[in-house]
Amino acid sequence: MDSHRRQLLRWFGKGSVVAAFLAQIGAAARAFLPNVLYEPPTSFKLDSPTDYPQGYTFDSEHRLFVIRQADRFHVISAICTHLGCTVQWRGTEFDCPCHGSRFRPDGSVIGGPAPRPLPWFEVSLSPDGLLEVDSAQTVPAGSSLKLPAKA
Repeated sequence: MDSHRRQLLRWFGKGSVVAAFLAQIGAAARAFLPNVLYEPPTSFKLDSPTDYPQGYTFDSEHRLFVIRQADRFHVISAICTHLGCTVQWRGTEFDCPCHGSRFRPDGSVIGGPAPRPLPWFEVSLSPDGLLEVDSAQTVPAGSSLKLPAKA
């Protein structure tokens, strides 16, 4: 009976060595597969400038506000700089419904836990006449795109 127990323990020992070896081979093989992170593009097109009314327009797909003032356009992020909630335009200021941060119309912080102002993104006019935003390029507050005068 003692020999059966020893034989069983030998099989468990040899099996654990084989399992550890196979795990190492699997981990080494995994190193040859790329880790790909699929993120949305940082540069994207919006609608035509004529589609935007005067004032603040929320774009839920990209979580940003397009602000039109006559023939000038600028884009402000709608992502609160505190914990990433989506801020809402309340007519005179941006409010974060999650933790109470408040921002002026230019995105600067009025109060609350937000540590930084809302970023402004670069906006340009694409060759096909649509507004184009690059959310990877922040610009100073007050920067805007002025549409060319129509001929």
